[in-house]
Amino acid sequence: MSAPEPLVNKLPLSKIFFVGFSLILLLKVFFAATLDLYSDEIYYWQASTIPSIAYSDLPFMTALLVRIGTSLDSYNPLAVRSIFILLGSSIPFLVYWLALPVTNKQQALESAFLALCLPLLGFLGLLAVPDVPLLFFGILSIGFFERSTRTNLMRFWLATGVVVAMGLSTHYRFFLYPISAISFLLLFKPARKYWSNPRLWICMIIASIGLIPILWFNISYDFDSAAFYFIDRHPWQFNAAGLLHIFMQAALSSPPMYLLFLLTIYLMVGKVRTQSLSTALLLSFSLTNLLIYLVLAPWADSDSTSIHWPLSGYIPLLVFMPEGLRYAYAIIQKSRSKKFAKELVFAIPAIGFCGTLAALIGIGSQAFQTPLRNILGDGVLSTKMAGWEQFVTHTDMLLDREFLDTNPIIVTDNYYTAAQLEFAGIYNRVYTIDKSKAERDGRFRQYQIWGKHENGLIKQLNKPALFITEDSVLTIPEKHELIGEMCSYSDELAAVSQLDMFNGDKAFSYYSTNTISDPSAEARKATLPCPYPPRAWIDSPKPSESLSGKFIVQGWAFNEELGIESIQITLNGELVTSADYGLERIDVVSAMQVENEPNIPNLGFRAELDTASFKNGKYELELILVNSQSISTKYGKRSIEIKNP
Repeated sequence: MSAPEPLVNKLPLSKIFFVGFSLILLLKVFFAATLDLYSDEIYYWQASTIPSIAYSDLPFMTALLVRIGTSLDSYNPLAVRSIFILLGSSIPFLVYWLALPVTNKQQALESAFLALCLPLLGFLGLLAVPDVPLLFFGILSIGFFERSTRTNLMRFWLATGVVVAMGLSTHYRFFLYPISAISFLLLFKPARKYWSNPRLWICMIIASIGLIPILWFNISYDFDSAAFYFIDRHPWQFNAAGLLHIFMQAALSSPPMYLLFLLTIYLMVGKVRTQSLSTALLLSFSLTNLLIYLVLAPWADSDSTSIHWPLSGYIPLLVFMPEGLRYAYAIIQKSRSKKFAKELVFAIPAIGFCGTLAALIGIGSQAFQTPLRNILGDGVLSTKMAGWEQFVTHTDMLLDREFLDTNPIIVTDNYYTAAQLEFAGIYNRVYTIDKSKAERDGRFRQYQIWGKHENGLIKQLNKPALFITEDSVLTIPEKHELIGEMCSYSDELAAVSQLDMFNGDKAFSYYSTNTISDPSAEARKATLPCPYPPRAWIDSPKPSESLSGKFIVQGWAFNEELGIESIQITLNGELVTSADYGLERIDVVSAMQVENEPNIPNLGFRAELDTASFKNGKYELELILVNSQSISTKYGKRSIEIKNP
């Protein structure tokens, strides 16, 4: 089918591309310099300080790129992300380079612009994560492989082998690129001749060098890394939520762009039937990535496969998306006016570009917690990349205050908190007893290798320590279990401070001990109560209950080993009364298996309030639990509404 008149060549597309690219780049640099490091980024920074050809979760490439970026400034978030910004920002130009020999200059430029309009792709580079080099080497490998099969020039075969080796040294997911190439050479009949081409085999030998880091680590450590990626992280049980994979991808890509991708696949299939070698090659790389994640979605890691993993499958489609736009224009203008068709077709990339800006601003909003919370309220903004500077400052202050004449070690409950302290440069003897998140992320073995986990902590016997827990990511049972484990390393664990940021959305507790003990020692016996967190429940009023006249606030509370001394009732953060604590609650003792609470069985509380003392409106009711060590804990916030007649 002959293409209709060009849609964009009468517009200064090069200027539009330049403005869009510059805006996105400026936002990336600004937010990269402003945002604290994300948990994955701080881990890769930590890995970059301990060079290796492979780590428990990935080969060396991501850590190497971080190390290059931080070579001039080791403790700067922008430096950590600098190489990733360069690689991520080069993606539109690589798309142009990929499309140029297959289409023409005009459509290649349109493809480059469309790369800015795919939100996950336009966003790429803001964070120092392995997807950036994976996509960078992935596009290079497709482009060089396409040139190799079209020209058979040795320099392209060699370049293909080199970039594939570098991609394999980046991430396990890069395996889909050589799998796509092999599928193309096997399934597309005109391409089978290359199996007898010695240059292909030279390319494959060079590419296989990239497997050395993966093989080295797995052989050295009982195939822990491979087991994590292919077995442990996935439930391998059918989950109907995985059937929503397509709809989630459509939402992330922007629905109009996703429909355009589907149309582009349809057009490419038609071209393949005409024996178009380049189209078949690109379609193979696209469908291999898209279909594998689509098929595996109901059985695999739902958090990952439904978000960014299929991104590699969209890039080859960008080459022919301008044809898809023209095809859509031709169909629409037959039933509607040309003006309407053009406006509708222009809206597709416009919506996608707005999605890219929204993704950047959405992530970057974390850097402006205080002003935005005044507008949006609490619990809306993520705090994963915010508050770490305040955390480090508070920790440094506690080290000076609590350990004047000693040199303590630091122990944290999660690995990224430990890494944040090292990144801040305030301490280099930091350990973690993280198991759940470290195992979930495939990094538990790595911290054992580095001697930063329990195997390293146990070598610090009889030394003072500061224990830190990130309470805002823990449930009460998790915190209770964690404190019990911390007490097993100490004879005298004592709470020393709490740090509450963003109205509790990010919170930490600090504990000190003068002596690290061996948890396996049979004769060891704690000399002080273990500072378990309190637990409580509000029986009434119910959440969102409308109240008038006098009403009762009642429930139960206990604090294992320490005991509750008093309970205060607050509305919107202001103290309104103290509860009568010590009512008998045998049911709570049995149901919650309370064993060592000094107040057993008198764990109930009760307070009477009169709504006439307050203005009508919505309120946040909350308890303040005070234990025998005079440590106060906010607990059980719930919304109520006062409606006086």
